[in-house]
Amino acid sequence: MGTRVFGEPVRRREDARLLTGRGRFLDDLGRDALAAAFVRSPHAHARVLDIDVMDALDVDGLVAVYTSEDLPGGVGEPLPLLIPHPALTHGRTAYPLARGIVRHVGEPVAMVVARDRYLAEDAAERVRVEYETLPAVVGIEAATRAEHLVHDDVPGNVGAVLVQETGDAAAAVDAAPHRLEFRLSIERSASTPLEGRGVYARWDADDGSLRVYTSTQASTGVRAAIAARLGLPNGKVEVIAPDVGGGFGVKIVHPWPEEVLVPWAARLLGREVKWAEDRREHFVSAAHERGQVQDVRVGFDGEGRVLGLDVRIRHDHGAYTPYGIIVPIVTSTQLLGPYRIGAYRAEVTSLYTNTVMVTPYRGAGRPQGVFCMERTMDRIARHLGLDRADVRAANLIQPDEFPYDQGLTFQDGRPLVYDSGDYPELLRRARELVGWDGFEADRAAAASRGRRVGVGIGIYVEGTGVGPYEGGHVEIDTAGRVHVSTGLTSQGQSHETVFAQIAAAELGVPLADVRVTTGDTRRFGYAVGTFASRAAVMSGNAIALACRKVRAKALRIAGEALEADPGDLDIADGVVHVKGDPSASLPLRTVAVLSNPLRYAFDAETAAATQFATGRPVTEPPVAPGDEPGLEGRDYYSPVRSTFAAGAHAAVVEVDPDTAEIAILRYVVVHDCGRLVNPMVVEGQIHGGVAQGVGGALYERMVYDGSGQLLNASFMDFLMPYATEVPRIETDHLETPSPLNPLGVKGAGEAGVIPVSAVIASAVEDAEGIRIDAMPLSPDDLFALRRQVESAGGVASAGMGERGACDLGGGAGGVASAGISERGASDPGGGAGGVASAGISERGASNPGGGAGGVARGAGDLQPRQRVDDNAVAARQRRNRDTSG
Repeated sequence: MGTRVFGEPVRRREDARLLTGRGRFLDDLGRDALAAAFVRSPHAHARVLDIDVMDALDVDGLVAVYTSEDLPGGVGEPLPLLIPHPALTHGRTAYPLARGIVRHVGEPVAMVVARDRYLAEDAAERVRVEYETLPAVVGIEAATRAEHLVHDDVPGNVGAVLVQETGDAAAAVDAAPHRLEFRLSIERSASTPLEGRGVYARWDADDGSLRVYTSTQASTGVRAAIAARLGLPNGKVEVIAPDVGGGFGVKIVHPWPEEVLVPWAARLLGREVKWAEDRREHFVSAAHERGQVQDVRVGFDGEGRVLGLDVRIRHDHGAYTPYGIIVPIVTSTQLLGPYRIGAYRAEVTSLYTNTVMVTPYRGAGRPQGVFCMERTMDRIARHLGLDRADVRAANLIQPDEFPYDQGLTFQDGRPLVYDSGDYPELLRRARELVGWDGFEADRAAAASRGRRVGVGIGIYVEGTGVGPYEGGHVEIDTAGRVHVSTGLTSQGQSHETVFAQIAAAELGVPLADVRVTTGDTRRFGYAVGTFASRAAVMSGNAIALACRKVRAKALRIAGEALEADPGDLDIADGVVHVKGDPSASLPLRTVAVLSNPLRYAFDAETAAATQFATGRPVTEPPVAPGDEPGLEGRDYYSPVRSTFAAGAHAAVVEVDPDTAEIAILRYVVVHDCGRLVNPMVVEGQIHGGVAQGVGGALYERMVYDGSGQLLNASFMDFLMPYATEVPRIETDHLETPSPLNPLGVKGAGEAGVIPVSAVIASAVEDAEGIRIDAMPLSPDDLFALRRQVESAGGVASAGMGERGACDLGGGAGGVASAGISERGASDPGGGAGGVASAGISERGASNPGGGAGGVARGAGDLQPRQRVDDNAVAARQRRNRDTSG
């Protein structure tokens, strides 16, 4: 394959259309359609006693009101459990409209259809629902106590218990010369894409077909679900994903209740029907992620090498499990990261709560796993008085050990085998880029000016390109245009650009001649979806394979026309020519004409393909056996297992000694996703991921009260980083091609977000000398930790000496922690001092504002003190503004 386009930083082809308002998003469609609105439960747990729609019937413009009793057959049945698993012994899914009991605030109870959305909302407000409230189970601790049950038939609120292990971890930990035991936690967050969910459907009664537009990450899956629920053949259902304003995982779930109900109503009423989600609906009725508590036991030798690791994970999966237990499976396997661990055991208990269900959000369990492992590495370094980076280096898998089998089962049901990589080089480059080895001088210089700074580092491995397959179709028309289609959908991943680059390079055509279509079942009917950093690996390789079929056919046809051996031909700039003799050539548009024998000529070029002009021997059929008319090809890529990308992040932070505000001064990323199709696109993916990671580390948390009410279900209260809070990101690329696919690529979509919480926690801990065991970390949280250190009689260090050399558990001082106390087997008491802990309570519930989180200044190296003060003032003003509502 040529390198003229592949690997180049080509500008995104999508941007001109999207940035000038020419995008076609879901709510841009169906302007004359009827509008649907939903009556949603105001209670986290309640029995539905009665639904009275009489008042709604008085609304002029009302068309219909539906409750669960109105839904026939498959339409009203519980939604599918998409990914069954043997460990998920008590999987439960919701009804499209609640039947008998609601289990979280926001669960749909009734659907209203009216002439427009305003009237539909008015009518929905008039639907009277009588509830009998039931005790709500909120948070992991309440679910664990199981004093009340979310589902009466699920004992202990336990949906699944999953164990992944290799070796005897418990024995290895017990026999190790050094042992530590501690607890970590990460709170809930959510995808919150710019565009919420939405569905628009229209029924054609004449031919019994249904066309559905939906803001989804899995158009072919939605088609299959709608066809099954409505009793239609797949061929009579078309599903199209228009421009999708972000997904980040929440739109991979399918079908949502609305994706069943809106098409059903459109067919029943014989009218177009549309529903577009508002922001509060997204907060309370879509999906969340992240919430876990992890209890860690680790044993290690004097060099910091991990001999045994035993982790017990409690995972909050909300009220239902439509996506199975993929998130905790990923946590339990990706937790190992780039390390060679002596023996490992992870036990996951996945728990029901009366909260919004949990499904993958960018990172999908990996941020939790990386937080666990990287915090463990820092603990080991501190305990032994070693450099944190050196402890990581001592545990890394070496380049000559690939493929490396971790002995576990990944989310694709295949062995967790790393295909390629160079993890020591990732760490070396990250240390160099952030100035790790010279940071003590920077710390001292900052301290001399009264500033408190720290540095953190984290490494991760990301399973990408999970199966089972994707496909690609490529056609060259008689004008020389190349049409590429694939079934997965796009939500900002630059598919129009990247897939065009692959096709252009494979076929030898100008990039401008390539058109890409995604997420349209009319063009490509078989696909899986866009998730798990799989598009470039799966569809990219499928498109490349399809292009190779087209290329071979083009060379064969051109060879016949030019009376040349196909092996002596090449394609450049859309023209087939004899190698070394460009004058003996044939444009691909002419080859496309010749590929389709014709009886009728429509212009001068097509005349060359008619029966009296082809010159084919009369003893041969016009279309050879096994051949097809047209210059097109279709192929599929189905990997034997996932491919594994990797990276190292590092950050320098400053913590305000007075306000505890956190500023990210520098952030560096070294990333390896195999061969780079487009470095600019990969960097864009990394930047977006880091921004979301900063949000998860310092800002974003879903705050539930004890009754299951989400207290911050709006952008006035749910804090996200602005552009001013996202640091300038310095990136470097390492390329270790994957041996598992023709292009040698690995995924990159989630790389930016995965280790950010771990890196920021490490850096803040380094600056403050206070253990950080829970994320996100707001200024209020950090201020409280400082108070706990003071009240425990300890002294919080302004730094950690040789980046981990001081033992915060020793001496006469206390240690404040956002998790339970550290219990080192060789140093159980930590000296004479006490240990203060903030516990692992649902921190947000008692502190809904949570402060504004950290403030990233993104201004490069350490700044003059005045600059920091100015930014701190601005940050405090923003915090006051954002929490006043």
